[in-house]
Amino acid sequence: MAESASKDDSTVIIKKYANRRLYNTRSSSYITLDHLAKMTREGIDYKVLDAKSGNDITHTILTQIIMEEETNGEQMLPVNFLRELIGMYGNSMQSLIPHYLEASMENFRANQSKLSKAFEDSMGNNPLAKLAEQNMAMFRAASAAFMPGAEKPEAPAPETAESGKDLAALRDQMAEIQKRLDALGK
Repeated sequence: MAESASKDDSTVIIKKYANRRLYNTRSSSYITLDHLAKMTREGIDYKVLDAKSGNDITHTILTQIIMEEETNGEQMLPVNFLRELIGMYGNSMQSLIPHYLEASMENFRANQSKLSKAFEDSMGNNPLAKLAEQNMAMFRAASAAFMPGAEKPEAPAPETAESGKDLAALRDQMAEIQKRLDALGK
């Protein structure tokens, strides 16, 4: 019981009232979906409860935030992906999709981190390192905007023979990509 109480202490409770207003119980203030989107990007854990029934409506609110982002900003979800996703509702595979999507996002973040590190390591040998460094800064800013926690540096893992091979493989892939880019530029 003490474990769940400590988890609840770190979770911000947001109440949604019948008039569609959202109330942050921690800051004792009304907020908007934009505030919730910012909290999500910052990695702040929150739960949205219907003020009248007490039901957890976090999923619905997060879906609403995605809808607003897709409507007002750069669209991130391709139409074919959305069609496939809608087609999965009611399908026997429906229960597997959430786990698959979570694992895919984790894999994406891990690969993004490895690629970013390999790119940074290879910049020191490049005469265009200053330009590449600026591009990496923009890449990090974009990552921070779309993936909370992406800007936080990970603790360095101990160097093992396997991780050395992975890094060498990434460097080889980066060199191959650079060769292709150079060929396209000619």
